[in-house]
Amino acid sequence: MKEFDIIKNYFLSRSYQRKDVQLGIGDDCALTTVPEGQQLVTTTDTLAESVHFPKGTSGRAVAHKALSVNLSDLAAMGAEPAWISLSLSIPEYDEAWLRDFSLCLQELTDYYSIQLIGGDTVQGPLSITITAQGFVPQGQALMRSKAKPGDWIYVTGTLGDAGLGLELLQTEKAAEPMHRNYLINRLNFPSPRLMVGTTLRRLATTCIDLSDGLKSDVQHILFASQTGAVINVEQLPLSEAMLATVGKDEGIRYALTAGDDYELLFTVSEEQKGSLEVALANCNVSATCIGRINGVQEKLELQRGDKPYQLPETGFQHFS
Repeated sequence: MKEFDIIKNYFLSRSYQRKDVQLGIGDDCALTTVPEGQQLVTTTDTLAESVHFPKGTSGRAVAHKALSVNLSDLAAMGAEPAWISLSLSIPEYDEAWLRDFSLCLQELTDYYSIQLIGGDTVQGPLSITITAQGFVPQGQALMRSKAKPGDWIYVTGTLGDAGLGLELLQTEKAAEPMHRNYLINRLNFPSPRLMVGTTLRRLATTCIDLSDGLKSDVQHILFASQTGAVINVEQLPLSEAMLATVGKDEGIRYALTAGDDYELLFTVSEEQKGSLEVALANCNVSATCIGRINGVQEKLELQRGDKPYQLPETGFQHFS
């Protein structure tokens, strides 16, 4: 099947339609309108086979993850998603894989009211690039540079599950079938915390999504804000599946260093702490306080109880 037939059969006919799109798929460019009083937020992520997902991963899982990691970036800015562009590189025409990929993409774009407005399809190594765009009210975008000494550090959900899920796929590590399925699904089907992101607009001082591991990602906030932090590893939220499979000590290591969780890490002032906990009750997502920002520039201290905690590993980095 030729490129334009693939676009027509798998993507054009299944695209959610938004009123703020004047011209979508089918021309050289798309034409869209940003609502008055809103800022446009744009992010791009690429997922490559054997780098971001194992060879043989289903089309459904690849589509879910490819879109979710972009929506997670929008969530970290407090944005609501609107449009996506898709660049798809596939080694050959595979009807079953493309059907699963496009159907999952359709389900998610329908669910989040997002329109696919353009992109490209080429023959080559399996790789998916999505550019996602959304809106945030003028001046309300969450950034990494506003943390202040005394702010509390929170994370949503549980940490390290995706990293352990990847290890279960790549090694002979044992796990109960129920826990194995849960952990692998956390890798393949992350949940972008969009509702949490919009809730945090007027409450959080900074926010970032956790893609490369907590220990690495929190450093981005410390660098941008020129602050330090203390994190108590005893407070890191670990799932039942994590604890049952590797125990707490190993669970802490996964929580600090494993990537692909796509939870949100954010900071909140002392004055907003009470309001935060009330607001998050409506999001049906747990959030755990794990530490506090201090004035020691760009220094991250890990503690376990009242003692220093040493962990030499860092999160994932390309080209390292």
